[in-house]
Amino acid sequence: MAKLAIAALLITTIAADPQPDKKGGAAFTKDGDLVLPTGYRSWVFIGGPITPNGLNDGKAQFPEFHSVYVQKENFQYYQKNGKFPDGTVMVKELSLVQTGGHADGSLDSASGRGYFQSSLSGLDVMVKDAKRFGNTNDWGFFTFGHHAPPYEPVAKERSSKECASCHIAFVSKTDMVWVQYYPLLKANIE
Repeated sequence: MAKLAIAALLITTIAADPQPDKKGGAAFTKDGDLVLPTGYRSWVFIGGPITPNGLNDGKAQFPEFHSVYVQKENFQYYQKNGKFPDGTVMVKELSLVQTGGHADGSLDSASGRGYFQSSLSGLDVMVKDAKRFGNTNDWGFFTFGHHAPPYEPVAKERSSKECASCHIAFVSKTDMVWVQYYPLLKANIE
């Protein structure tokens, strides 16, 4: 019963005043929390980098695969302009790495030795909105949980120390995105 009451309250909070971007992007509750994006797996998949524990003395900061998606119109805008337009939503869905028999954690497959995705394990989102996130180079950072789906229905903005500070320090000149790991951003697909 308590779970039903919490779910009803959450739905009411979300439905009361979600403010979706005109392009179907980010929606926020009236308290400023980001509503879990939908349909992102049908957006443009720009890449899936990984820094596995096996290659980082067992201590990779982000050892999962990062499958990154962006809306097609914002992807195309970036290709033409070298930056993303206000309203862009980038989704990073995390996947665990299959455990392999080699010392570095890799495994053998028909295609050769490598690292392969296992189960989904989290969802992080970046939203570009100059009015909301001007103090972090126009981007807000959110996590919907680092666990298997279902993900949390809403997320609060993460502190600037958690995500934005690293992006500001290392990729502020590329619109806060690690474009060097996403060659598709530089390729013309249409």
